[in-house]
Amino acid sequence: MMRASQLKQAGWQLEGGCLRLHGHWQVECLARGKQWQDLQTRLTQQAARVQEWDLRGIVEFDHIGAQLLWQVWGRQRPPRLLLGEGQEAIFEHLQQAAALQLPPQTKTDDGFVYKLGARVLGFFQHVLGFIAMAGQFSLDLLRFLRAPWRGPWKEISANVYRAGFQALGITALVGILIGIVLSYLSAQQLRNFGADTFIVNMLGIAIIRELGPMLAAILVAGRSGSSIAAQLGVMRVTEELDAMLVMGIPHGFRLILPKVLALMIAMPLLVIWTDMAALGGGMLAAYLELNMSPEFFLQKLRESVPLLNYWLGLAKGVVFGFLIGLTACHFGMRILPNTDSLGRGATSSVVTSITIVIFADAIFAVAFRGLGIIF
Repeated sequence: MMRASQLKQAGWQLEGGCLRLHGHWQVECLARGKQWQDLQTRLTQQAARVQEWDLRGIVEFDHIGAQLLWQVWGRQRPPRLLLGEGQEAIFEHLQQAAALQLPPQTKTDDGFVYKLGARVLGFFQHVLGFIAMAGQFSLDLLRFLRAPWRGPWKEISANVYRAGFQALGITALVGILIGIVLSYLSAQQLRNFGADTFIVNMLGIAIIRELGPMLAAILVAGRSGSSIAAQLGVMRVTEELDAMLVMGIPHGFRLILPKVLALMIAMPLLVIWTDMAALGGGMLAAYLELNMSPEFFLQKLRESVPLLNYWLGLAKGVVFGFLIGLTACHFGMRILPNTDSLGRGATSSVVTSITIVIFADAIFAVAFRGLGIIF
């Protein structure tokens, strides 16, 4: 192969009315800097005075060089043209390509109505996909219960470890901080009315019934939900999902069931852990701010918070785990084999999971508003 330093620059010489071209008219020369634009501009200026084009002095000639001349000539051969060896075939190919009729471009309506319709259609596609995945999960769960010794126990155990045990630190830290903040803010207000002891009622109901499950769910959605979606997306990019189907391994039973089931197991345990951390933080702040002893705090907690709130919080944990796991798998399985789709899928998984969890918590609050509350 000829080196770049050995290539002779494309040029020409005007003799009378004949323009004689020489040098290398190929992509390696024409792609340097603004060589293409300079040649095209200068040749277009000379074209009006040229009566004959002589290309026999060109050392190397390819389709790029021919395309430059073709544009200068106005997409047709000049009347008097002298060609070298092999150049006739190149120009015949360009002439045939220029005669082809390109399909007309269809104009797309990008107006407000079009965008709104696309978003509504996309929303219902997600809803249908989510419902279909929930149905497949139910069938896989039934299959697992019929023959549990054939179930994906290793995958379930690994997911419980990643989503549950490895999240203990961050959930405890956030729980303690939230408990301290709530306790301090409540203590300042209750002290004005001489109702210091009611801080236990407020913290107990708020944390055990609402904040504990919500904090655990949001942290798990951001941490484990994005991880699940990204993991499935990487499997799509590396074609592992396609390989599983070729080998007859179902995605639902081996991938989706272990992840969703693991979150349904880990979430209630994380709710208990977060409740304990938040109540511990609240108890510490009550001791420092109100001089309320831990023994009195725990005794008052048992009296003021019925056990039904505790079971309601655990039930929320199971439901939230199911919703987070299924949402993460839904978006993970829809990721396309490119990095941009991978990032968007993980982000959509987190945002949608948190939104669904808050929506489900609102339904819980309305449906069980009279249960476990002492009037």
